[in-house]
Amino acid sequence: MPTGVSLEKWSVIACDQFSSERDYWERVNAYVGGEPSTLRLIIPEVYLDEPVTERENGIINAMEEYTAGGIFTQYKDSFVYVERTLQDGSVRHGLIGAVDLDDYEFSGEKAAIVASEGTVRERLPVRIGIRRRAAVELPHIMSFIDDSEKTVIEPLAMIADTLPLLYDFDLMEGGGRVRGRLVSGKDAEQAVDALQRLYDSNDTLIVIGDGNHSLAAAKVFWDELKQGLSETERRDHPAGKALLEINNVYEDSIVFEAIHRMIFGVDAACFINELKAAMPEGNDYYIKWYSRGDSGDVGVSASCIGDALSSLGAFLDEYTDLNACGIDYVHGEETVKRLSQDENRVGLILPAMEKSELFGTVTSKGVFPKKSFSVGRAKDKRYYLECRRVKQR
Repeated sequence: MPTGVSLEKWSVIACDQFSSERDYWERVNAYVGGEPSTLRLIIPEVYLDEPVTERENGIINAMEEYTAGGIFTQYKDSFVYVERTLQDGSVRHGLIGAVDLDDYEFSGEKAAIVASEGTVRERLPVRIGIRRRAAVELPHIMSFIDDSEKTVIEPLAMIADTLPLLYDFDLMEGGGRVRGRLVSGKDAEQAVDALQRLYDSNDTLIVIGDGNHSLAAAKVFWDELKQGLSETERRDHPAGKALLEINNVYEDSIVFEAIHRMIFGVDAACFINELKAAMPEGNDYYIKWYSRGDSGDVGVSASCIGDALSSLGAFLDEYTDLNACGIDYVHGEETVKRLSQDENRVGLILPAMEKSELFGTVTSKGVFPKKSFSVGRAKDKRYYLECRRVKQR
């Protein structure tokens, strides 16, 4: 945890948010100024269409500066219990800790920890490149446990006032408020025991919600690195684990939001006609489209939302390849409506997933299509805050 710095300026939102809104990130940059900040340790996805070498070098230099500068206080063998006040006033409860990357799969294979959706592999190289050189990691990964009896996180909420306070502050840009408390000793052991009991009764313990690509990059790098390590070195190497936050999928504050699509550089009328022709006609799900003030619906026949999103994804992949147009994944309906006002653009509003569909779909059918859903609204996403060393000293 950073100490002696402005946490309001240190903590910035996940890099994959506001990916078509440079003005957001320009405001963040101006607010942070020259003070220590996680903004200097990430590449917001809004900049991924630019050369990134200079940004990568800046990240590595900042990590070395921060770790050498003594701004971090280390808490060994501990979790962080988090209470995040969201925009609507509800509170999301989570537990931050490290998972073993050998227990994680993003390919659709069964494992203790699995991805919830397909991986956009072209988004991995930049993340992997940074991971290879990084001194520390900082997560925006949010994941879920299927804990209907509320045995893991909720007991910590009951004793929260007795746990040492690590931080409590308002997040920038209307992100709500976040409070973190240290979980160590017997409290940490009890949480581990509860997780073990949960895993004993389930084939899958954790499903990754947000941050699939960051965890996938960590996995790919670890699979490369461990080839040259002994069994003992593998067991003890910090790069073999990754930090994330777990949440109980049954918590009331957990809401799944659709991730919408913006198509750039298209003939709108042609695109919409081909979309209608490509989708299985029906009324199980609806895709709303916007373009230059016009709008409409496309009805889709599908047995589940995953199948509907798969049909759409297959069409978009083929269409964008054949017509050399761009696509972006956008959070928030109002953002889609605003961006679709410009010429040669179409915005698609996708249906949201019911939380009851998550574990059942992932365990029976495998991953959802890439960028199928998001956990809550854009400003309710996890902000970078805690760090973990991943390079051996």
